[in-house]
Amino acid sequence: MMQIKISTPRSFNFVRTVFSHGWSELVPFELDQKKWRLLRVIDLPARPPVSITICRAKGGLRIEAGEELNEAQEAAIAKAVRHMLRLDDDLKPFYAAVGGSENFEWIAREGAGRLLRAPTVFEDLVKMICTTNCSWALTDKMVNALVRLLGSETPDGRRSFPSPEAMAAMPVAFYSNEVRAGYRAGYLKELADQIASGAVDVEGWLTTELATPELKREMKKIKGVGDYAAENVLRLVGRYDGLALDSWIRSKFSRTRNKGRTASDKKIERYYSSFGEWRGLALWCDMTRDWLDGNKAAAS
Repeated sequence: MMQIKISTPRSFNFVRTVFSHGWSELVPFELDQKKWRLLRVIDLPARPPVSITICRAKGGLRIEAGEELNEAQEAAIAKAVRHMLRLDDDLKPFYAAVGGSENFEWIAREGAGRLLRAPTVFEDLVKMICTTNCSWALTDKMVNALVRLLGSETPDGRRSFPSPEAMAAMPVAFYSNEVRAGYRAGYLKELADQIASGAVDVEGWLTTELATPELKREMKKIKGVGDYAAENVLRLVGRYDGLALDSWIRSKFSRTRNKGRTASDKKIERYYSSFGEWRGLALWCDMTRDWLDGNKAAAS
C-alpha cells in the first residue's frame, strides 16, 4: 500500500474539518465515523482515478492508496488533500475575531473553522445546486446518480465525480430522467456546457481579486444559484461575509440562541455582526458545535 504523509497546521482538527458539513456524506467522499477515516476518489491526469484514504497520523495526516503511484501523482494527491481540508487557509484572524466572545472561544481551542470542500469548485457548485429546495435524501440520490452514471471508474470499482465535459455531453433529458434533478436539470446541463466550453471559469473564483459582493453577483449569474447557494459557495472559496440562511439555520438559531422563539433574519444578522468578514463562519461553527457531542472516536 502506497502511503503519503503530509504536515498540518497546529490548529488543524481533522475530525472537525471532515465533519464540518454534509460533503463527507456525498460520493465520491466516504466517511468512516468509527475510525475517522475519509475516503475520496481523486482524478489524476493520463490514468484512471484512484481511491485514497485519509486518516490522522503523528504530526499530520497519512494518505493511503492501494496502488503504486509515481512522484508526480503523489504530489497531485497531496495538493488535492491540502485543498480539500483547507490546510493552507490562515485562520488566525478568525480565531482572533472570535477569541474574546464567551460563546465562541471554543472554536480556536478545538481547531474548528475549516470547511471540507471538493477538489474543484465545479464539484462544489454542482453539489450546492443539488441541495437547493429539497431534502438531503434527494440531494444524496442526485449526486449518487451523477457519480454512478458519469464518473470515471477506479481500479477498485469506485467512481470519480464527473468532469464538466462528461456532464456537457449528456442531454437535458438525462438529468431529468436518470438523475431525477427536476427543475435543476437545465441548470446542471447549462453549467456543464458553460464550463466545458470555457465560457465560465468557476475555478478562478478561488484566486479572483473581486470584492465579495462583486464575486457573489458573478456567482448568481449561474442559473440555479441564488443567495443561499452563492453564500455557501463563497465559504468554500474562503469568503465568509454571507450567512447563507436557510430553514435549518433559522430553526437551529431559534432553539439555541433565541429561547425557542422564531427569530427574524435581521436578528440573526445582528447576533453575528460583530465578527465582520468572518460572521458567516462564526455562525456556521456556532450552529454545528454539537454535531460531535457524545462521539468517543472523535475525541480520541
